[in-house]
Amino acid sequence: MLLIALFTLLAAGIVKGAIGSGVPVLVVPVLTMLYDVKLAIAVLVAPNLFSNIVQIWQYRHHLLPARFLIAFSLAGAIGILVGTWGLVVLSPELLSLGVAGAIIIYLFIKITNRQLALSYATASRIVIPVGLLGGILQGAAGMSAPASITFLNAMRLERPVFIASISVFFVAITCVQIPALLSTGILTMQRSLFSIVALLVILLTMPLGSRLGKRLPHHWFDNLIMLLLAGISLKIIADTLLA
Repeated sequence: MLLIALFTLLAAGIVKGAIGSGVPVLVVPVLTMLYDVKLAIAVLVAPNLFSNIVQIWQYRHHLLPARFLIAFSLAGAIGILVGTWGLVVLSPELLSLGVAGAIIIYLFIKITNRQLALSYATASRIVIPVGLLGGILQGAAGMSAPASITFLNAMRLERPVFIASISVFFVAITCVQIPALLSTGILTMQRSLFSIVALLVILLTMPLGSRLGKRLPHHWFDNLIMLLLAGISLKIIADTLLA
């Protein structure tokens, strides 16, 4: 199981460097399948925080307007608190099915809305509810992608703008998530150490991903991730229902 987790983190680092996101989308389902949702979410706090700080600095000249990002991030931070409450009170079986459900929603949106285009004016009107939903999904299932990444992708942003802006959102919600997880006892000292190790593994392969992202079409990464997620979601559902 450790070897599978290690390869997943290495692959997540490559994807993160290439397209600016993808770590929770890959890592949370695999760790949920191997262990449980709470461990998966706790292990990713350091990668979510520090890898995104690195990308904010790298792409700091390509951010969306501050007003937009502040609204998006604050709404996400509130959502994290709601989602973390769900992480505490819901059963492990429901949380696992929640992760599988989030994957299925993400895949459905990716497949059906590949041509969806969202203007900045329209995006500005719905940024708060989308940010709130993204925070709730991140807090309870460990992956905000069905809301946050899909939302920014629909705006048809240039790669540097997308990476910089999604990184601001991830840093903001993780800064709220860490004390929330500490207060509930989900983020323990042992899991914090695992999280730091996961960060180092991801940082190791992010430069390779960055180079590949400049040379290879992004849909190659998207299609590969979608195939992996489809299989993982089916495995999680089967394991949970048959347990």
